[in-house]
Amino acid sequence: MSFSSLLRFLPPPRRWALPMRLVPRRMLAQVFERAAATVLADALERGELLALEGRVLGIDVLDLGLRFAVRVNAGHVRIASSDEGDAAIEARVQGTLTDLLLLASRLEDADTLFFQRRLGLTGDTELGLNARNLLDQLDWAQVPLPLRIVLNRAARFADWARASSRSSREIDG
Repeated sequence: MSFSSLLRFLPPPRRWALPMRLVPRRMLAQVFERAAATVLADALERGELLALEGRVLGIDVLDLGLRFAVRVNAGHVRIASSDEGDAAIEARVQGTLTDLLLLASRLEDADTLFFQRRLGLTGDTELGLNARNLLDQLDWAQVPLPLRIVLNRAARFADWARASSRSSREIDG
């Protein structure tokens, strides 16, 4: 039995939503905040994200039912769970776990995902585009190698699992 045939037995992320509700939202936000702080450390230090200072961007992981509010304050990235609907959110980026991982790992670009309707942007689109442009300018080589590897492998794994799930539904259906 091949690896790809085993992947079809892995439940899709939407089925992980219920168990994810057991994980405290603050804990998830802290993990996300630490990863973002690591990825953005050099850019923050050089002041490259000043245009985002005090602005609030929402990130919705649609298939997991997770919502986060991302804010750059005093040169630090702050992330909070926004389950209650943070009124301060000015723009929202919405996508599935797989598509957001593909975007974060730079295996897919935002324009491709957006035009394929796999990534959504609502609210202040200028803020969303500004954030995307700033992140696109980041030197990927400055992201710690272990984090780049984890992002890359997680994105590829999620994409393979999605493709395996689709192909098994086509065979079964």
